Amino acid sequence: MAPWLTVVGIGEEGYAGLGKAARRALLAAEVIVGAPRQLQLLPRCIRAPQQTWPSPFSLDGLLARRGTPVCVLASGDPMLFGVGASLARQVPADELQVLPAPSSVSLAAARMAWPLQEVTVLSLVARPLAALHAQVHHGARLLILSNDGSSPAAIAQLLRERGFGPSRMTVLEHLGGPQERRIDGLAASWDLTDTAALNIVAVDCLAADNAQRLPLTVGLPDSAYQHDGQLTKRDVRAITLARLAPKPGELLWDVGAGCGSIAIEWLRSHPSCRAIAIEADEGRQQLIKHNRDALGVPGLQLLAGKAPEALSGLEAPDAIFIGGGVTIPGVLEHCWSQLKAGGRLVANAVTLQSEVTLLAWRAEHGGELTRIQVAQAKPLGDFDTWRSALPITLLELHKPC
Repeated sequence: MAPWLTVVGIGEEGYAGLGKAARRALLAAEVIVGAPRQLQLLPRCIRAPQQTWPSPFSLDGLLARRGTPVCVLASGDPMLFGVGASLARQVPADELQVLPAPSSVSLAAARMAWPLQEVTVLSLVARPLAALHAQVHHGARLLILSNDGSSPAAIAQLLRERGFGPSRMTVLEHLGGPQERRIDGLAASWDLTDTAALNIVAVDCLAADNAQRLPLTVGLPDSAYQHDGQLTKRDVRAITLARLAPKPGELLWDVGAGCGSIAIEWLRSHPSCRAIAIEADEGRQQLIKHNRDALGVPGLQLLAGKAPEALSGLEAPDAIFIGGGVTIPGVLEHCWSQLKAGGRLVANAVTLQSEVTLLAWRAEHGGELTRIQVAQAKPLGDFDTWRSALPITLLELHKPC
């Protein structure tokens, strides 16, 4: 089938900025779909019926027109956080053509004179602000697609709270059009509460002396988490995550998640990683919610419930961590049965009873046992001595392919 669906990127300059192929597609279309702002940019010579997107947003009506010449209007580059990406997941490539215009990101990089390959691009369009936390680092340059006119003020507030008040902020409104405007300032003194709804924010991240500067590696400081004592400590956490070995796109089950530290650092390892934290205690559920937002991974899925019952019906994981509940009947069995072939299961034990359980599992299923014992130098009168934390027994299993 020849392409029946054409996605046309249109900028603030409107129809005048479109190329010949885009104009031909609009003239040949039997229906044109887009947001009201985009449809208003079309001249009267475009006579095809125009439709706005339904609310709530859905592609069903559009996809039902398969085989009919349809044109979709999108802002700038439709494949950059745009509807083109959504359509490409449902329409075969040979039935779809995309005609992009310069994206707002490209225009913003040009205005700022920032090499685009050295910039981190983020979107707040229908996405949580907390995701910015994972990208705020001293010296980083961010281009952030705003959700609305209040986004710049919210970004400034987040930067101040993280100790990045000296960061330079630039709001670029209506890029590429006659209403284009630039607003410069510092996050520390930003007082503009509202801007044009169509804007992109450029942030040159600069840390103050009191800034919370988190590393990219696993094993974040324990102080980065709010917890009630049920926290996999830093050194053990780093070893555990090294054994879990996260890879892009993989799903982790964090069973008996505590404050969620393993799942959070799994997600911080790569933006496409996914995780489900299973926790029965309501107080710890609130800690997980706080920590996931504060550490920039609001996509962590929290499942309130107790294993193994809460695990039924979940998507099969690539890796499983069991930090609590090893001795609960059925937990290890259910986790092992649901783990994907080639997946990794890591379980930590502190008590003698849980250690015995892991020994029995190793005898039946194989795997590698590791004893982790960490000691820290602590004062003893006028001298120092080693204070040992409780030893941890770690079982690592790989499910046969």
